[in-house]
Amino acid sequence: MSGDIRTDRQQGRLRRMLNRLAASTEELQAEELRHDAEEAGCMPIASCQDRQQVTVTGTLRAVTLRPRAGVPALEAELFDGTDALDVVWLGRRSIAGIEPGRRLVAHGRISHARGRRVLFNPRYELRPVGSE
Repeated sequence: MSGDIRTDRQQGRLRRMLNRLAASTEELQAEELRHDAEEAGCMPIASCQDRQQVTVTGTLRAVTLRPRAGVPALEAELFDGTDALDVVWLGRRSIAGIEPGRRLVAHGRISHARGRRVLFNPRYELRPVGSE
């Protein structure tokens, strides 16, 4: 019986290794982000509900300056491997360290705007460069 368990484990390892070899770079990065979020105790973006207080982590994929109602707003897309959300800092034109490719942890209340999840003016922590 223990021989069957060992064979199953070996087949599982082989299957995972083959899946990793066949996966695209984007899929591998998404898997790594999901794993990092689990380790940090953060909520997956895909499971965040409207008006819920959350802590999420991921990589900034895009950062743009997009005025809202005549007020400058720095907007970034945060991706955690499950989904993306917009992080918006109202009244800001730039923030040191907020740039594409940077990882961060954000805390705030989820809302929805234009059919997307949004965190307005979140508390955030930039992850050290090199931990990527």
